[in-house]
Amino acid sequence: MNLLKRLSKERLAIIPLFIIVMVVIIGVFGQNIAPNDPNKVNMALKYASASQIFPLGNDYLGRCILSRMIYAIKPSLIYVILTMIATVGIGCIVGVIAGYFQNTLDEILMRICDILLSFPSEAMVLASAGIFGIGLKTMLMTIIFLRWPWYAKIIRTAVLKYRNKNYVYYMKAIGHTDLRIIFTQIIPSIIPDIAVIATNNINSLILMMSGFSFLGLGIQAPSAEWGMMLSEAKKVVLTHPEQLIAPSSAIVLICVCFAFLGDALRDAADVRRNVDDF
Repeated sequence: MNLLKRLSKERLAIIPLFIIVMVVIIGVFGQNIAPNDPNKVNMALKYASASQIFPLGNDYLGRCILSRMIYAIKPSLIYVILTMIATVGIGCIVGVIAGYFQNTLDEILMRICDILLSFPSEAMVLASAGIFGIGLKTMLMTIIFLRWPWYAKIIRTAVLKYRNKNYVYYMKAIGHTDLRIIFTQIIPSIIPDIAVIATNNINSLILMMSGFSFLGLGIQAPSAEWGMMLSEAKKVVLTHPEQLIAPSSAIVLICVCFAFLGDALRDAADVRRNVDDF
């Protein structure tokens, strides 16, 4: 709560946070907000210009670009946020256990993390697509599987800073259990660090997801995704460059918002030095 109070005083955070929240809300209620069916084909409107019915025009199949942009928010942003939450959640569990108890289990968990981190994420996503098939689910699960060790090692490092604090020794001395200490002292102490790191790294995940969808490895047609819409627009970049504007602007806007939000979080949490050390 203290972090949120400090964040509310950061002017740099208010606007990007508002934009992100509004985009997420639009994505959640997209079916009720989209003006048209995003998958309805009308070849008579192929590459039609913006109009009152189709505010952003139509694509190569005459589909409403605005409606597709709205429906694309879920796979392009909301699922990415959920993937980040799952990744950080697994990393937090492993990192806290390894960092707090400092026993043989710590060594085993860290060696597992080292093994998984030795594989390049992009190459493993391609390999997973070849083994399990192309699709958004395969890509998301692979990213979670490969990225949680990175967060586990970072969170373990953060836990090590707090486990030897005097107040932790005091709680142990008066008989508090390790579980109580972890949930009342350790986790609240590392939440600012986690929030800053996750926010600053979500941009790379958004770009990765859009990039793989651009290559045809993510969500499949006729569903919409910003990266896939860019892929469709690249075929007519010389004749209809306006087709690139909406999806590319959305990706840039969201990435910029998260970048500013990450900076504001870092200032509010006063963990700039800790993040640099990681």
